[in-house]
Amino acid sequence: MTLRTDEELDRALTALAEAEGASRQEVIRRAVLERYARSGHSTRVTESAERLASRWGDVLHRLGTV
Repeated sequence: MTLRTDEELDRALTALAEAEGASRQEVIRRAVLERYARSGHSTRVTESAERLASRWGDVLHRLGTV
């Protein structure tokens, strides 16, 4: 795979790679996997909140109007 970068991304990528003692490829790999994990977490939290709101919505509404 080829990744095209602009000057800003190239500078940031180089700085991160040097600071972490990793290759530029490894920095990109970690960033993508971290973002993927976070997006999955957000989805799970949203789904859980929707289930709880559905189950307890009437109680929460009554508590909010007391």
